[in-house]
Amino acid sequence: MFLFAATTASYWPFVVLAVSVTFIIIAISKLRMHPFLALVLAALLACLLAGKDSWDVVQKDGKMKAMSSLVGAVEMVSKGLGDSARDIAISIALAAIIGMCLMESGGADKVVRRFLAFFGEKRAGWALLWSTFILSAPIFFDTMFMLMVPLAMALRMRTGKDYTLYLMAICCGGTVTHSMLVPHPGPVAVVESLHLNVGESLVGGLVIGAITCFFGFLVSKWLNARTDVPLREKGGVSLSDLEGISGKPESELPSFFWSIMPVVLPIILISLTTVFELAHEGAAKGAGWGLSMVNAFGGEDGFAAVRAWVDFIGHKNIALIIGAFISIVVLAKQRGFGLKKVEELMGPPLETACMIILITSAGGAFGYALRQAGVGGAVESLAKDYSLNLIVLGWIVTAVVRVAQGSATVAMLTGASIMAPMVAGGSLGCHSIYLFTAIGFGAMCGSWMNDSGFWVVNRLSGMTEKETLRTWSVQLTADSVIGLLVTLTLSKVLPLV
Repeated sequence: MFLFAATTASYWPFVVLAVSVTFIIIAISKLRMHPFLALVLAALLACLLAGKDSWDVVQKDGKMKAMSSLVGAVEMVSKGLGDSARDIAISIALAAIIGMCLMESGGADKVVRRFLAFFGEKRAGWALLWSTFILSAPIFFDTMFMLMVPLAMALRMRTGKDYTLYLMAICCGGTVTHSMLVPHPGPVAVVESLHLNVGESLVGGLVIGAITCFFGFLVSKWLNARTDVPLREKGGVSLSDLEGISGKPESELPSFFWSIMPVVLPIILISLTTVFELAHEGAAKGAGWGLSMVNAFGGEDGFAAVRAWVDFIGHKNIALIIGAFISIVVLAKQRGFGLKKVEELMGPPLETACMIILITSAGGAFGYALRQAGVGGAVESLAKDYSLNLIVLGWIVTAVVRVAQGSATVAMLTGASIMAPMVAGGSLGCHSIYLFTAIGFGAMCGSWMNDSGFWVVNRLSGMTEKETLRTWSVQLTADSVIGLLVTLTLSKVLPLV
């Protein structure tokens, strides 16, 4: 390891970053290596390149143990992977169950129909945008797009126009949620890295994400006017499928209340924990509303007792368990399924969730390895030298990683890992929720052919590669920039510090 004596040089962490990211790009795009294996090997490479003589590794019993440079590198990768899995595994698995139940019960179809009825067919684009935005809270983007694209195709058959608008409305609502809201893997990991309150991340993600979607829809209309995508059979849905979607009677669908409850209730429960935390902090500072809320529960002791239960049911995993339970009951009742049938239906989405957990955890290991190699400190020094805004820097770092290797989740993990040490001392100048959203929007920038989402949209919509680049890629990049501008504006107008 003496070859790496230059580790102390200020430039070396950037060499580690460049080499490891280049390795990921080549491994995934050229060697066709599975992302999990590529990320684990990249993490190991980063630890080895760090050139440390020894590593201090925390053992299972909580004690620190010094290990040699080679063995310690392996142990550090394992620790990074394990820490990431601990934070995201349960949330992602439960979200997969909720998503499956919403689709199989007809609940998702019901929500979309209610939105269409509210907005009217002439504003079907808005209906698709907001129904996707709400429904995709617990549903992975590729699953959400598979669910919504038949509706876009059915609307195109009914209206004879605006297929591009319908597709981009779905993409805008689904991708913003994917980067902004827990329990999606990227946001979960960023929340943990930045030590954010989950409820605050939900509120901030929903508000800033909704504003971005509003302006992003204007981009969708602009793209629709310039790119008329025809309806093609190869879109993955047959004409009979479309007739089934549009012709299913309301009696075969659950009520709107129970259809949307598995999505909305976990969000409400998680947000309640933030309300109680803010009330406690307000009461400590003598704020009137905080004292009033504490007194309403009989003083400090009563408030603390209630808060303990609120914090329990508002924990993201417990809230999602409640949401999953409701969605399972709705599915079983609506379709007349027994527990055995429901258990069979859970298999495929949980298998998909397991793969996502593995890849996301490997991305966490990679980010952890970069931190141990000093990349975060090096970027912080560079930012100070050039007086870069940390929110803009977080967006740039994440966007570069996103364009380079394709995965939004990996980009968010890497961006958060690099930026977290830089804002640990409160040097951001505003609430860290703004860095959270900046990282999320950076992960949307520049989606092209190395992104699996690109191919999901391309294959299921029936668009050509050129049409996908002219619509999907432009839409996401525009949303990314709009989101950054919204974040910067709010961080100045409402810093929340």
